[in-house]
Amino acid sequence: MQLYTVGINHTTAPIAIREKVAFDPDHLSQALLDLMTHKVSEAAILSTCNRSEIYAKARDPKIIIDWLCKYHGIKLKTIESHLYVYENQEAIQHAFRVASGLDSMVLGEPQILGQMKQAIKTAENTGSLGVLLNKLFQKTFSVAKEVRTKTDIGMSSISMAAASIKLAESIFGDLKASKVLLIGAGEMIELCAEHIKNRYPKSMTVANRSLDRGLNLAKKIKGDACLISELYDRLHEFDIVLSSTASQLPIVGLGMVERALKTRRNRPIFMVDLAVPRDIEPEVGKLSDVYLYTVDDLSHLIEEGLTNRQSAAIEAQKMIDHHVKDFTQWFKTRTIVPTIKALRDHAESYRITELKKAQKLLNQGMKPEEVLDVLSKALANKFVHHPSQALNQAKGEEHELLTKTLKKIYPLKN
Repeated sequence: MQLYTVGINHTTAPIAIREKVAFDPDHLSQALLDLMTHKVSEAAILSTCNRSEIYAKARDPKIIIDWLCKYHGIKLKTIESHLYVYENQEAIQHAFRVASGLDSMVLGEPQILGQMKQAIKTAENTGSLGVLLNKLFQKTFSVAKEVRTKTDIGMSSISMAAASIKLAESIFGDLKASKVLLIGAGEMIELCAEHIKNRYPKSMTVANRSLDRGLNLAKKIKGDACLISELYDRLHEFDIVLSSTASQLPIVGLGMVERALKTRRNRPIFMVDLAVPRDIEPEVGKLSDVYLYTVDDLSHLIEEGLTNRQSAAIEAQKMIDHHVKDFTQWFKTRTIVPTIKALRDHAESYRITELKKAQKLLNQGMKPEEVLDVLSKALANKFVHHPSQALNQAKGEEHELLTKTLKKIYPLKN
């Protein structure tokens, strides 16, 4: 069993591919349980707008990849060129980098750490974490804390939420006359709401499947709330639309937007889709009076302050390398435990066999000192039998290697 990370992220695949392997958070436990029936002994799944990653203890990464394709109902050739697979030390380093924000679209962004912690909590509650992954992620969170505390990796970063608002300002200028619609009530939408409320828009409305949750967020930003099912009749009211839900199907369709534009008499609508899978049908972006942006489109806006964070990233990587070395050593000791146990069991079988023989000799009246001599010689012969036999049968380089190994194991004089 080895440690593997199998994934797709914003650097290896466009959003059109990423949304095909995104996991519904409401069904993540079921996905983990299903994966565990496919010869995987431990597993955790991290799925965000920028990545879908499976951390697992398994014999072969192909097991994980085949399951990923089967679970999402896609062919391997669709995602094969976008996949990355990390094993053991590389998988450890990747986990440390992700949690520390070094692998994010926004270098140093803090949200990924919370997302990773939630993913591990889900895996823990599901029962798919074992000794290895528990230890790995405890160390991962510790490393991330150290990196964020001792470096400036998170300084001067601009989040996806902030980038969205900045882009809206570049199109509308002052947002005080704008009506804002926030679709969803999760962490990303809350971040957007915090940023945009400071621009004092004319109104803010939260649309959510659960009205109670929508009202809770609306209360924080002094806005109102409605159900997502009401959007067909209300979309025309809003100038700015920011969406981030966990829906597996688009919420805002082409027909809905066309209807809204007709009612608005083609006054433009600014839309940002921060969800993966996407909440807004891509065809909407082709409409002349719609400015539609996805998470991939925002990448050029998040480069501000990058120079300082890149210097911090170099420092952070040195910290990570040190911890990767330590954790890899611990992992290696875990992998040899079965071998050590087998060796001890083998020796124990010798001991029990010869002890029984010695007890029989004592019962037959042989003197104790003679029995001890027989016992000790028998044990010595058994312990050297297999190494001696291997040496006698080995030839050439194999003989030299075996000789060096035995001299390293035993304090041989010659």
